[in-house]
Amino acid sequence: MKVAALQMTSGADVQANLTVAGQLLESAARSGAVLAVLPENFAFMGLHDADKRKVAEPAGRGPIQDFLAAAARRLRLWIVGGTVPLQRPPEERVAAASLLFSGEGRLVARYDKIHLFDVDLPGRQERYLESAHIAPGSELMVAETPAGKLGLSVCYDVRFPELFRSLSFSGAQLFSVPSAFTAPTGRAHWETLLRARAIENLCYVIAPAQSGIHPSGRETYGDTLIIDYWGRVLGRKPRGQGVVVCEIDLEGQGESRASFPALRHRVM
Repeated sequence: MKVAALQMTSGADVQANLTVAGQLLESAARSGAVLAVLPENFAFMGLHDADKRKVAEPAGRGPIQDFLAAAARRLRLWIVGGTVPLQRPPEERVAAASLLFSGEGRLVARYDKIHLFDVDLPGRQERYLESAHIAPGSELMVAETPAGKLGLSVCYDVRFPELFRSLSFSGAQLFSVPSAFTAPTGRAHWETLLRARAIENLCYVIAPAQSGIHPSGRETYGDTLIIDYWGRVLGRKPRGQGVVVCEIDLEGQGESRASFPALRHRVM
């Protein structure tokens, strides 16, 4: 069984981004993937953070959601739409919603990003205040897919191991971590954090990323990764746009969890 992680350099033109996403999804399907995960902000990275409010869609309809449903149906491919800006009335801020569509084009799960990136990067004149325009979610999400039970997360969530432990105790065998990591934090922590979440929970990690320079001047780190339950990197795309496709082995994962029962040894 194969899964795919897609790397993009998204900009401010939604339709152009969707065209690229469609091409990458087709490549994933041709490679035999049953599940493909797009990066955070795959459909829109504007000049200003506030711009995402202008393209936010009502839940259940809009160009981005219609694209995901149609692509999933056409390719017979389960798709995680990294994040989609969705309206949350009466809240003015939007949700950063990670949407899972089945191979029939049906929305089967939604996860709203819980942990928001409000930071000043150490030693740099670089500040982010994600909560100014995004309203945080509050509910975890684990969903059945042909590739196994998938725990959904987004980017900054990866720094909070308790979230992933809760997902694994809810049955997750894989984690999706669509991201748009900054270049400095990516160089310092990206791979280490992802491999730690995999090892701690004996879970696969599918981590698609944004890569390169965006219209706002922001640089994202890239390095899309698929990691197995033992913390081994199965595939990666360091820079540029493209697709990583890897086989997963749920039987092997189950055997490792049985012979190395660290999850059952938890006492706190």
